[in-house]
Amino acid sequence: MTGKIIALDLVQAELSDATKAYFAKCEEKLGLVPNVLTAYAFDEKKLRAFTDMYNDLMLGESGLSKLEREMIAVVVSSINHCFYCLTAHGAAVRQLSGEPALGEMMVMNFRAADLSDRQRAMLEFAVKLTEEPARIIEADRAALRQAGFSDRDIWDIASTAAFFNMSNRVAAAVDMRPNPEYHAMAR
Repeated sequence: MTGKIIALDLVQAELSDATKAYFAKCEEKLGLVPNVLTAYAFDEKKLRAFTDMYNDLMLGESGLSKLEREMIAVVVSSINHCFYCLTAHGAAVRQLSGEPALGEMMVMNFRAADLSDRQRAMLEFAVKLTEEPARIIEADRAALRQAGFSDRDIWDIASTAAFFNMSNRVAAAVDMRPNPEYHAMAR
């Protein structure tokens, strides 16, 4: 699949001025338009739904830091072996933490990283929600509260993990490829 973003032949829709401006803002801030956005550009309604949810979860108000949200993205994507998200969000962990090794540990085995008890509890919950969602019980939420998370934070942890489980599955189904630039970021 050399040179393609996804394995499907979907034609980009005629983009609205608002979406063109959003893509230009990505180019300006990131130096690229993430391939996930280009992949969704065949249907502007689907693209908008994806970006609205992503931006709310990853950039919106939350008791979770941006780094913590990126850590959840990487840990979930590691379990799901999502090449796209591990590459893109691994780069974000490296960049936000200022520690390239942390980004690599999060991708390979977050349990090897020097994390706070709070971060470890958050990520263990994300792992369980990814691997065994039917086994989440009150004790799991209580462990997060014990680690200092509010009920709203628990909602945000769950929503972020769930979003990346969905995104990982779509990326796997269409063989989504990350922008090559991500591989060199924050190293």
